[in-house]
Amino acid sequence: MKCLSLAGAVLAWSVSTALAAGPFDAPSPLPYHAPQFDKIKDGDYAPAFAQGIKEQQAEIDAIAGNKAAPTFENTVMAMEKSGRMLDRVSNTFFNIQQANTDPALDKVQSDVAPLLAAHQDSIYLNARLFARVKTVYDARASLKLDAEALQLLTLYYRQFLHAGANLSDADKSKLRDINKRDASLEAAFEQKLVAATKAGALVLDSKPQLAGLSDDQIATAAHEAESRGRHGKFVIPLQNTTQQPLLLSLADRSAREKLYNARWTATEKGDKNDTRAAIAEIAQLRARKAKLLGYPDYASYTLYDQMANTPAKVNSFLEQLVAPAGTKAKEEARLIQAAIDKSGPHFDLRPWDWERYADQVQKQRYDLDDSELRPYFELDNVLRNGVFYAANKLYGVTFKERHDLPVYQPDVRVFEVFDKDGSTLGLMYFDYFKRDNKSGGAWMNNFVIQSRLLGTKPVIYNVANFTKPAPGQPALLSYDDVTTMFHEFGHALHGFFADQTYPTVSGTNVARDFVEFPSQFNEHWALYPDVLKHYAVNIKTHQPIPQSLVDKIKKSQDWGQGYALAELLAASELDMQWHALKDGAPRQDVDKFETQALKNTHTDYPDVPTRYRTSYFLHIWANGYAAGYYAYQWTVMLDDDSYDWFIRHGGLTRANGQRFRDMILSKGHTMDYGPMFRAFYGKDPDIGPMLANRGLKPN
Repeated sequence: MKCLSLAGAVLAWSVSTALAAGPFDAPSPLPYHAPQFDKIKDGDYAPAFAQGIKEQQAEIDAIAGNKAAPTFENTVMAMEKSGRMLDRVSNTFFNIQQANTDPALDKVQSDVAPLLAAHQDSIYLNARLFARVKTVYDARASLKLDAEALQLLTLYYRQFLHAGANLSDADKSKLRDINKRDASLEAAFEQKLVAATKAGALVLDSKPQLAGLSDDQIATAAHEAESRGRHGKFVIPLQNTTQQPLLLSLADRSAREKLYNARWTATEKGDKNDTRAAIAEIAQLRARKAKLLGYPDYASYTLYDQMANTPAKVNSFLEQLVAPAGTKAKEEARLIQAAIDKSGPHFDLRPWDWERYADQVQKQRYDLDDSELRPYFELDNVLRNGVFYAANKLYGVTFKERHDLPVYQPDVRVFEVFDKDGSTLGLMYFDYFKRDNKSGGAWMNNFVIQSRLLGTKPVIYNVANFTKPAPGQPALLSYDDVTTMFHEFGHALHGFFADQTYPTVSGTNVARDFVEFPSQFNEHWALYPDVLKHYAVNIKTHQPIPQSLVDKIKKSQDWGQGYALAELLAASELDMQWHALKDGAPRQDVDKFETQALKNTHTDYPDVPTRYRTSYFLHIWANGYAAGYYAYQWTVMLDDDSYDWFIRHGGLTRANGQRFRDMILSKGHTMDYGPMFRAFYGKDPDIGPMLANRGLKPN
């Protein structure tokens, strides 16, 4: 069978999707070019992708074929201006497909993934285009470019090399095939994961099995069952992490074990939603790609532009944490087992017992009960009087809710964001509640990115998976949910304070092991006294959270840190081990590889499972975090260092906030990360504050 060229494939697809005028053909007429969700239909995406690819390909061909001598303006800047329609449809589609998908959108994703991969290859493997970029790069010393333009030129040149621009034509063909297949498999993995997570929801037959849950939680489980046609049953949907939120409350040990195992095995049923075959092939493809591009393994390939830079540095960093986390978790397990033994008949601690009995130990040691906290954490109050309040105190920004802009789902809310001088910064969308057609976890991204070159201001969204209350009930959050809100809004601030000319280096377009730094730093303000007392108000009594309860929260902060770090380290090491595979290694048995990887890295902690098993590790198989999950802990080091700096310089003040904004949040990728961090902190990252803030001691 004859293979279609990229142009032929796009043409065939565009014909099959009845290409016509649509809502992505031109910039949206709405404020800030916000997506026209009232006009966008599922059927609009495929033709828009086809047309967007076609338009950018024509633009790239014109740049590559330009008869004029290569310059920064007619080559690099021209590339920055290209692909506007493709960006419009991509930025909208990939959020909707993750946050509010359906079979039609899943099909579009499956169809477009290999085309987008091929399109990227058509740019970065274009020999004439690379020759122009190289000519400009080689002449950079004489071009009198400003720092941002020089950084952009350097990044483009390095990206071309990294993408295979120097490969032979035969090897470029091999690379294109690898990239297309990998893109298809990643899309398939994500769809299987969503479907398996939905299908794997725990169904319970009787109300007694839900003992320990609140009336609201039981009502929600009944409502979930009704919505799935399981009349008279109770359904607990799954979250895409190993531990499930309701393991904390379920009193029936058998129900806890069933819920835990529902997640543990959801993607390993041997059915059409089993992800393991796709994973094993992705791992092989990535090792093959790395070898083709001159790297020993995929971790080395993907870390080339990160702050940590090499697998050796990542592994050294993680190794410093493995033993302290294990020691802390072991002590926590001892106290939890003692609590189990005191509570009734003896049984050995297992992972599905950990959350419930850890909570009991927390209550006993610190007299702190999650159910006692929830009435103080009502979602809207946390958002307006916590998240927004802290941002105002630090950076002077203000927010106004808008009800005149269309949204893609009724629960989504929109706010306009204003800078300290009253000028507009952009728009902010919030989509907080869990749905069966939403990917697990929480995330931030842009519908529209900031760029002076393009004349655009940011349009940003935060998505989470909080449990939606039964109709008429308030949305009460756990403290973990509260920190998630602060975390994702930290990403949003990074995007709103972008102040770049070129979109490639704007806002959150930074390395994985830097992008989580602003978000995790923002978590610190959730418990900062001035912020906490402003939003933590009892939903019934309207009284602020008492100082005695605040003291309990603070005293309890060390509790559970062993478990929390151990589960993340296990996932991080699992990620690094998968991406250390060499080309030529046999296709792996996913379960056996996982077991051995955790053992080899000493992260097979007793009763502390990895936060993500290989089979549902969305970050590394579809979300761009391959060999990058360590970044969450690396950036904890950065954010704890920075918070330590704030505390030593007066805490939450406008002056400190402005300094952080000027030196970190507004910089994008206009300079290298090491010098950027040192300029703010005064020295290289230091692991000390991280260990101290988590009650860990180095071994």
